[in-house]
Amino acid sequence: MITMSAAPRDSLQSVRAASKPANPAPTMTILGRAMLILPGKQTFSWVHRQLMALPIEDYAIIADTQTAALVGRNGCIDWLCVPRFDSGAIFAALLGNEENGHWTLSPAGEIHAVRRQYRQDTLVLETEFETADGVVKLIDFMPPRGEAPDVVRIVEGVRGSVPMRMELRLRFDYGHVVPWVYQEKGDLVAVAGPDAAWLRTPIPTHGENMATHAEFTVGPGDKVPFVLTWRASHLPPPAPIDPIEELGATEGYWRGWVSACTYEGEWREAVVRSLLTLKALTYAPTGGIVAAATTSLPEKLGGVRNWDYRFCWLRDATITLQSMLYSGFQSEAAAWRKWLLRAIAGDPAELQIMYGVAGERRLDEYVADWLTGYDGNPVRIGNAAAEQFQLDVYGEVMDALHQGRRAGLKADDPAWGLQVKLMDFVEKHWHDPDEGIWEVRGGPKQFVHSKLMAWVAADRAVKAVEEFDLEGPTERWVKLRDEIRAEILEKGYDHERRTFTQFYGSEELDAALLMVPLVGFLPADDERVTGTVAAIERELLQDGFVQRYTQHHETDVDGLPPGEGAFLACTFWLADNYALMGRHDEAREVFDRLLALRNDVGLLSEEYDTDARRLVGNFPQAFSHVPLIDTARTLSDARAATQSRVQEGLK
Repeated sequence: MITMSAAPRDSLQSVRAASKPANPAPTMTILGRAMLILPGKQTFSWVHRQLMALPIEDYAIIADTQTAALVGRNGCIDWLCVPRFDSGAIFAALLGNEENGHWTLSPAGEIHAVRRQYRQDTLVLETEFETADGVVKLIDFMPPRGEAPDVVRIVEGVRGSVPMRMELRLRFDYGHVVPWVYQEKGDLVAVAGPDAAWLRTPIPTHGENMATHAEFTVGPGDKVPFVLTWRASHLPPPAPIDPIEELGATEGYWRGWVSACTYEGEWREAVVRSLLTLKALTYAPTGGIVAAATTSLPEKLGGVRNWDYRFCWLRDATITLQSMLYSGFQSEAAAWRKWLLRAIAGDPAELQIMYGVAGERRLDEYVADWLTGYDGNPVRIGNAAAEQFQLDVYGEVMDALHQGRRAGLKADDPAWGLQVKLMDFVEKHWHDPDEGIWEVRGGPKQFVHSKLMAWVAADRAVKAVEEFDLEGPTERWVKLRDEIRAEILEKGYDHERRTFTQFYGSEELDAALLMVPLVGFLPADDERVTGTVAAIERELLQDGFVQRYTQHHETDVDGLPPGEGAFLACTFWLADNYALMGRHDEAREVFDRLLALRNDVGLLSEEYDTDARRLVGNFPQAFSHVPLIDTARTLSDARAATQSRVQEGLK
């Protein structure tokens, strides 16, 4: 790299910290990039080694509501795509090694303890490092998008005099392209093809081994800022920002957003953190909500079950909309509804299960073979499941739009005309086999959950006419609803085993059938529901967590090698079933067990590996945080109802 001298060391800002120290958290031994474990000690120190990414739970997210970065406990940003969630990554070490791009800020010497937290009700992350020389705090955040995406990192001295080191290794196009780096008017500039990035900091930097390095020392109250900004290379340089001012503005933005929250039940802290995470996964310009900020984090360590989740699934987004509505965030729900209507506009036969953040339909999948992958897994860009037929999404869309009307969103707009067209498609195609909620790649089948959601589509269509005086062929839809119901009970239920099955005539179980009482198909105390729950407890409950479905070699439902982590959403659904059945103590026990899986800053991935005792799957996962919110509400409502009955009995 070519570098030139930057601003002198004495130009750094020195501002005394006025805030209280972070609340102490338990120390952990860290193994990660540029870190070396010292046997028998909870310490690590800076070394130049190509090590694998951290455990998934060791990451936190910062975001600007258009993209997001993952920051490790070791002070390293290992993942950032710009300018959108689904753009190429400029830091891709998460899926490879340090040569694929990362940005590390860490004490230069031995580290004895790491504590981190988000500032209350924000996505401003604080990581505190304790060393023999003193204590230093790293503050990471992304200001809500202005002219361009910015990542701001502020090193703040807390106690003592702590030597620090920085390594910035920019690699465009998912770690594939090494940029040309030069100095321009005191800024470090990296350019390659359509991408350019600017690093602005008051301390000197130098090039070494195709990366940018810096060494500096901070004392009590010192604040050393670093700002990295991406912009298309053909545009003028981005205007500089004041990192200290942006810190206050960013805190104000997130706290102002949280102030709209109407949830007042138990577990409010967990609910608010989940809501903040969902907001972080929202693409503000369109209202689209991505399933996760990452691609290719494995559902099984060392396996092939890993996919690109940086897109908008109709299924995930519809349940997210309902959680937002129930929590008081009407504007986010309205924005998502507009995104949905734009995305699905057109021929209902061409409805996709997922779209790009702006509603794009083409999400071609390929393997980025220059990346070694997380734990050796293949790295997939794009998602071929976009071309699958999944009948259940029609029910989820119909339900979401119905719940939106109930919550006061527009009831008299063109959405109803589109819904009528969707129902025409459901009437003609609900008998067809599909790939189902789990997006199997072993061929379409008559999945019972898919038929259940076709029933939901018909049921919500009927209720929309009845509740909102809309026009539609009610008698026809009632007949359709009854026909679907009868077939599910005849072909999707095993009377001998007393359980619903994964698909017609199968012996497989599917935790998605925990949705039967949650969508109103049968009451929770119906023997067919209790029997299904009992079967899931026997065959899918592992170490207190629920697997998605049985995976018998002779069946080969999903076309992939068996084995994966427990699916967190399914485990939340089990807690919901317990609550609806009146098994309140068991429901709370399951919920507490799930809450304990959150990492130290309150985040969840998609699954949990009960053998390795690690989070697995893409991260953070909307499809885990949404049911957390819903189950908290369900349990809080159940507790309130029980207390109300007790009070009535005392009168």
